[in-house]
Amino acid sequence: MTNSYHPVEQSKRTAIVDILRGWAILGVAIGNFSDFLFIGVPQKINNSILSEILSYFNRYFFAAKSWTLLTLLFGYGFAILINNIAAKGKNPVTFFAWRMILLFILAFINSSFWLGDILKDYAFLGLVMLLFYKCSAKTLAIISASLILITPFMMAYVNSFTVEHPEITTNPAYLKLFYSGNWLDFFKFNLLASFYEQIIIPGYAITAHIVMLACMLFGFLLQKLDFFNHLTENRKLLYRILWISLIVAVIIGVSFNLIIFYKVALLKVFHPLYWLVLSTMIFIATGISLLYINGKLKTIFSYFSAGGKMTLTNYIAQNILAAFIFSGIGLGIGNSMPYWFYFSLAVFIFILQLFISKWWLSKYTYGPVEWLWRCASYREWFPFKKAQSNNITEIKIV
Repeated sequence: MTNSYHPVEQSKRTAIVDILRGWAILGVAIGNFSDFLFIGVPQKINNSILSEILSYFNRYFFAAKSWTLLTLLFGYGFAILINNIAAKGKNPVTFFAWRMILLFILAFINSSFWLGDILKDYAFLGLVMLLFYKCSAKTLAIISASLILITPFMMAYVNSFTVEHPEITTNPAYLKLFYSGNWLDFFKFNLLASFYEQIIIPGYAITAHIVMLACMLFGFLLQKLDFFNHLTENRKLLYRILWISLIVAVIIGVSFNLIIFYKVALLKVFHPLYWLVLSTMIFIATGISLLYINGKLKTIFSYFSAGGKMTLTNYIAQNILAAFIFSGIGLGIGNSMPYWFYFSLAVFIFILQLFISKWWLSKYTYGPVEWLWRCASYREWFPFKKAQSNNITEIKIV
């Protein structure tokens, strides 16, 4: 394999994209850790005031906003990679299909530790994205907008579907696998839960994947427009997007809560949940972008950027660590702690990961999982450790 087939260098990465990935992986950690509170026999949860505040904060700033943002950035990265491979005269379809097969393998490993894995969805939709990689920016805009527009109607329709399946996460017979302390039992629990709680559930299998595809195509569109590399020139546009997305999110959020409170039948034909999620996600991502181009929080953003460069490693590490903390193969804490504990633990681990990522990338070219994935994708060994530059001081003797 020739050097012309090499991936994009780390030095050429767009900083704000990695910063946004870092922010998104924080939300994913909070959501995944919090979900352990609901693995177990159903029981009434009496939250403290602190837990209630943190729960609302997660609901409005992270829940679903994080994975939709990561999905958008996956589409952005897809476009960069496809363009890079095509520019080298290689077949982008063959390359990316092989890369997604490798991602399926990583997804299977991750799913064995965590039932809410999203890598399998990225691998599947990554293959679907190959159908669109030659599309123009206009076509991508039309398709992604159309998918987003039909989502409330599709969600309302799909919610009427019922699929009979065992309740893996609340059935005592299956929970024995989770707490048994046997690794094979634990893997079996997670794989069964992944299948029954995600793959065959219409709301996730259909609606969530339509939203994911729309986000990926929108990310692809942003790359075609080279949007993230021209944020400073588009400062006024960003401010407009910020305020419009905030107003839209507030209007939908208030209306949505009123509809639920008064039990209006509208949700049976029109369910705007994902409109609320996407408008909030856009507001948050735009706000972070504005802070970045305005030179704010430079030190914090440098750590978020490091964490974003190691998204895959940090994501899988979070799930494996959570398995050892909450399941029977480790401490077996399960759902026994208050909500604030799961939230705070996720934030603590994420902050720790930021420091580790910063240190790691000062010595190594990629995160360990990213490096393995790249080597397997390109079928070539890349330098793992950064080359040490030798500063030679010349002594002039007069």
